[in-house]
Amino acid sequence: MILIAGKQAEEIVDLLDGKKYVNEFIIAKKLNLTINQTRNILYKISDHGLVSFIRKKDKRKGWYTYFWKIEILKCLEFLKGNLIKKMDQINHQIKSRETKEFYFCERCHIEFTEENALIYHFICPECGNLLSRKDNTVAIKDYNKELGRLKRELALVDEELYKEKEKLEKSKVRATKKEEKLKKQTRDKATKERKRIREAARNEAIKNIKKKTKQSKTARSKHSKKKKAKKNKKIKTSKKKVTKKKKR
Repeated sequence: MILIAGKQAEEIVDLLDGKKYVNEFIIAKKLNLTINQTRNILYKISDHGLVSFIRKKDKRKGWYTYFWKIEILKCLEFLKGNLIKKMDQINHQIKSRETKEFYFCERCHIEFTEENALIYHFICPECGNLLSRKDNTVAIKDYNKELGRLKRELALVDEELYKEKEKLEKSKVRATKKEEKLKKQTRDKATKERKRIREAARNEAIKNIKKKTKQSKTARSKHSKKKKAKKNKKIKTSKKKVTKKKKR
């Protein structure tokens, strides 16, 4: 972080959480910085993807407030990249020390490659002292020691990366399960609603059929009564005619 935005960047990152977003005004207050200074540092870190933010609008005042969160996985990957870069540089130095000659001035403590020493005829350009051939054994030993330390740091970073990726994977699995559960609930609800609609339509259809059947029976009954009444009327009329004839 110091390489990206100076020492204050490290202090800001210490205040950030990997799970919850932190109000930028709280960060500025704790570090005794202005809000613009705080934002400038956070923007520089954000350019490397090491922090993320959300913003919320103040309905009363009308301005936006930013809330920041550190991206732990990105930070670990960034740190790993830096460690690998340093290790590559040290390996290059070791290889260079093993294959090339170096000279130095005992008085000025300035080091020269063999090519540069040859240009100056093995005379120090600063003091005119004769350059001495340097024993690279100590330098190689120190470089190997530093390389070992970086390898141990890299192993720790890899371990933390594995843990974070495992957490992220588990979180994705939980999110997927939750999404699938929600989809299933939605499907079940839709299925239940379709079933209810079909059942309601079926009941309505049965009700209509029963109603029509009842109406039809009532109509037939009325027709039958009318027909019977008409028949009875004819019979009565016929009887009356017969009675009149007999009387005559």
